[in-house]
Amino acid sequence: MKKLKVIVFEGVQNLPIFAAQAQGYFEQESLNIELTFTPNSWTLRDGLQAGLFDIAHTAVDNAVAMVDKANADVAVVVGGDNGFNGLFVQPEIKKIVDLKGKIVLVDAPNTAFALALYKILSLSGLDLNAKDYEALSIGATPFRLKSMLENKSHCGAILNLPFRLQAIESGLVHCGDLVDILGPYLSTAGFVMRPWALDNELNLISYIKAYVRGLRWVLSPSNKSSAVELLMKQLSLGSEIAKSSVEMATSPKSGFMADAYIDMDGFENVLAIRASFDGQATVQNVDKYIDIRYHSQAIKELT
Repeated sequence: MKKLKVIVFEGVQNLPIFAAQAQGYFEQESLNIELTFTPNSWTLRDGLQAGLFDIAHTAVDNAVAMVDKANADVAVVVGGDNGFNGLFVQPEIKKIVDLKGKIVLVDAPNTAFALALYKILSLSGLDLNAKDYEALSIGATPFRLKSMLENKSHCGAILNLPFRLQAIESGLVHCGDLVDILGPYLSTAGFVMRPWALDNELNLISYIKAYVRGLRWVLSPSNKSSAVELLMKQLSLGSEIAKSSVEMATSPKSGFMADAYIDMDGFENVLAIRASFDGQATVQNVDKYIDIRYHSQAIKELT
C-alpha cells in the first residue's frame, strides 16, 4: 500500500474522496490516503511546497498564486466543482453596497474567494484599495461562519457547503451565488508539485482513478441516501443539512464537474479575476498551470 498525504479544506467538496475511501476505491488501487483538513490557505500551500503533503484539493486560484507569487513548480491535475459558494451577510445588510464601511471576512487576503469577493463588491462600486471596506483574514469557511455569528460587526463573507446552509439556519442572509454574479468559476481542483508527479506518476494516476470513481458514486441517484449518511458521518452534520448539501452539490447547476474534468471556462474566469487585481495572470497562460495527462490516462484506464 502506498501512502499518499492529501490536504483539503473541510466541506462538501470532499465527497468524492469520502466516497472513494468508504467504497474501497483507493484500497483497490493499493493506496492508503491520509486526509488532513487545513485551517487556512497558507498551511495548505506551504505544506504542499515543503513536501509535507502530496496532493491538495482546494480553490484552484491557490495553485495559480503558488505559481505566480511563490514560483512554485505546481500543476493542476484534476478538476472538481464551482465551490457551491454564496455571499452571506448580516441581516441588517439589505444590498451589497451596504457593505461600504463594513468588515468582510476572507481566508488568505490575496487568493481565491477573497478575490472573488472583492470582484463582487467592485461591481457595486466598492473598492478595497480606496478602503471602502475592510477585509479581515480569518481562515477557512467554518471560521468565517463562526466569526460572523459571534461578532455582528463582521458583516459579510463567501461561504460554501455545508456552512452556507448553517448560515441561513442561523439567520444570516444570502446575497447571491458567486457563479450567478461572476459567471463560470472553477473552485475546487486537485494540484501537486510537478517533480512529485513525475516521480509518482503511476500512484497519481491511480489516485485520480479512485477519485473519479468516488465522484461517479456520489453522482449516482441510487447512492443519494448513502451519500447523505456518509456526509453526516464525515462532517458531523444533522440529517437535514446533509440532505440539502447533497442535493445542492449534485444538482446540474451548482454541482460537481462530471469525471472531475477541469472546467476551462471557469478556470479562465479565475485567471481574469486575479488579473483584474494584480495584472499578472492572463487567460492566455492556461498551460502554465495545468497538466492534464495524468487525468487523461486515468480516464482512459477507467473506460
